[in-house]
Amino acid sequence: MKDFFYSKKFKVLVAVAVLLGGIMAWAGANGRLASAPEEILSAILAPFQQGASAVSGGVNGLLDKYVRIDSILAENEALKQENWELRDQLVEYDRLKAENDAYKERERLEEDSPEYTYASAFVIGRDPLEQFGGFTIDLGTLDGVQTGDVVVSDQGYLVGRVLEAGPASSKVMTILQPGSYAACVVSRTRDSSNLNGSSQYASSGQCVLENLSRDTLATVGDEIITTGLGGEFPPDIRVGTIEEILPEESGRSSIAVIQPGADINDLKHVFVITDFETASGQQAQEATSGAQSQAAG
Repeated sequence: MKDFFYSKKFKVLVAVAVLLGGIMAWAGANGRLASAPEEILSAILAPFQQGASAVSGGVNGLLDKYVRIDSILAENEALKQENWELRDQLVEYDRLKAENDAYKERERLEEDSPEYTYASAFVIGRDPLEQFGGFTIDLGTLDGVQTGDVVVSDQGYLVGRVLEAGPASSKVMTILQPGSYAACVVSRTRDSSNLNGSSQYASSGQCVLENLSRDTLATVGDEIITTGLGGEFPPDIRVGTIEEILPEESGRSSIAVIQPGADINDLKHVFVITDFETASGQQAQEATSGAQSQAAG
């Protein structure tokens, strides 16, 4: 018992008693003795009331968010649907614009060469290992495209020929491919030769005009066009321009490096000439008609 009066607990009790006595004396002096216990209790409970209020507010806010989550999810789905619809509209717009541009180019080509029948085709595939610019188009035999049909760019420059024609798509061999011979002529000098692909120049998007005369008057910048000889290509199809003239290894002739008018490796759209008449074809047809008339007579 004696040790209790020297303990910390006793000292705390004395301090609390002194504090309470002081508060009671202050309240009595100011006429607030009756409300002192209430004020003391309020002061003690104030921090707990504030904490409870904060917790209550947080719970209410959480409940509001939980109640609104369904509407937020519904709004999010509506926005996604709207975004998909806008993307679909954009894709459709791009398709219609491309088709409209192609239609205008087709009209121009048909005005320039009404004897040719053109089919509009989009490039839909390229083989990354194809070093000669070959590609696949979205037209096939169901669209009237056949193996051997001539392919030109939107501006009418020679691109190549249909190598394989499937029902709905076709593979195109370009003029960069070695062995893709086309009878051509230098427009200004009328020097005739064969256009061919070259492994040496294909990486630069160029081809060559082979077996030119050593004394050719052709120069850099001259235009190259097809002759129609052999009936495989229409006549007067523009090919490109001469970039350089070099002697062949044999020394008996020259070759001309040709820069095609069409950017073979960057084509997005082309035209397939599905029907054409060459001068030789017309002459043969006239001769046949004449013979038939004579036989009938």
